[in-house]
Amino acid sequence: MESSHYISSAVLDLPTVYDIINTHKKLELSDEARVNIENARNYLDKKMQENSKPIYGVNTGFGSLCNVKISNEKLTELQENLVMSHACGTGSLIAKPVIRLMLLLKIQSLSYGHSGVSLQTVQRLIDFYNEDIFPVIYEQGSLGASGDLAPLAHLSLPLIGKGEVYFKDERLPAQVVLEMFEWEPVKLQSKEGLALLNGTQFMSAHGIHALLESYKLSYLADVISAISVDAFNCNMSPFDELVQMVRPHRGQVKTAERLRGFLQDSEIAAEEKDIVQDPYSFRCIPQVHGATKDTLSFVRKTFKTEINSVTDNPNIFVAEDKIISGGNFHGQTLALALDYMAISMAELGNISERRIYQLVSGLRGLPMFLVENPGLNSGFMIPQYTAASIVSQNKLYANPSSTDSIVSSNGQEDHVSMGANSATKVQKVIDNISTILAIELFNASQALHFREPAKTSPFLTQMLDTFRDIVPIVKEDQVMAVPIHKAKEFINSFKIDEELLFD
Repeated sequence: MESSHYISSAVLDLPTVYDIINTHKKLELSDEARVNIENARNYLDKKMQENSKPIYGVNTGFGSLCNVKISNEKLTELQENLVMSHACGTGSLIAKPVIRLMLLLKIQSLSYGHSGVSLQTVQRLIDFYNEDIFPVIYEQGSLGASGDLAPLAHLSLPLIGKGEVYFKDERLPAQVVLEMFEWEPVKLQSKEGLALLNGTQFMSAHGIHALLESYKLSYLADVISAISVDAFNCNMSPFDELVQMVRPHRGQVKTAERLRGFLQDSEIAAEEKDIVQDPYSFRCIPQVHGATKDTLSFVRKTFKTEINSVTDNPNIFVAEDKIISGGNFHGQTLALALDYMAISMAELGNISERRIYQLVSGLRGLPMFLVENPGLNSGFMIPQYTAASIVSQNKLYANPSSTDSIVSSNGQEDHVSMGANSATKVQKVIDNISTILAIELFNASQALHFREPAKTSPFLTQMLDTFRDIVPIVKEDQVMAVPIHKAKEFINSFKIDEELLFD
């Protein structure tokens, strides 16, 4: 029997979203959310009947057309025109997991009763989510201010029977899918189109998706680096708790603690070493990986606030009898956090590639390029090239988008966050990190083979046994793309307990 998540004022956090997505929970509105939505809608309708003054986005044009008054009989047409005219997305298509998050986060934001949408509109978004009907959305088009206008327009088009959706592994006209379910297109009332389009759910969904992936890759970076530590026959002293306690950044302390745990009972780690110090890429794992952890904690806090907020405009305050035009759609907070996350994740790849380089350099009793008969065999020479090229690409992606702004809407929207660009490029960084870590795991597994019969820890041995069933030890040259791709599949499919993931 499927369980449900009730949309309410209860706080959404990363573990909750993870649970909703991974256990395939259906969404339902709580009684509290229903009352909030209906009260705001009734208040707005009453307000329009009682006075004829212009209310931005309710009976006016949009953006720099905010001073153009629209007659009451044209309000549905106004809102539908808004959705259609703003659906200007281009570029690559957004992945379904991100679209699912966009739906969830838009429903959550509208449920607080400060947006003025109808219950029917929110319920149709819930229907889409529960039936796995995902609007087709494009990567490009949002400036990350005034909300994610173009992406959210594409999210909203199917509500009025326009645009396209993914359904049952097909890409279909939205009207066709509405007819399958015998649903009539929603007739948008005053302000509803603006409430749907104003908001940060494109940036937020990418941020939450990136955080979920980043926490997993952060954990795997620690595991894989521990394998590399033994593969390179490193000292354990840099991971001593005493070292961390005199510089107790939380991420640093946690990383060292993890490495000590991963390497517990390792024969190789316990051996007395002739070499006093190791290269920074091994010795400073707690400091570098730890800094990424601390960055993720900051980004997580930022996005927790955002996904529990109202981000459209204007905002309706029933108890205070106010309709206020503000700027909660502006994505500067998210843009800065997304750029920071991209920088911090790129560094996990940067230090990983340096460990790859050290492992193939013929040092510490390892053969050149980690293969027997080097010369006849090139071995692991070129996987390091591949890692280096990806690291270089990540350095470009890590350049911030949030420092840019372009004037739009005839000068009305004169500062924008460019957070949508921050959001889409952090996904590229994260995908690249999984590839780099896959190459490091491939190298470290091969290098540890040359340490036999000395053994690493039972924990790492168990992981390596599973990995080597998929990516065996290389005996002679082969098409190296094949094991690299298999290693990446191993990383992408690797399951981590939730309590370890968000620790």
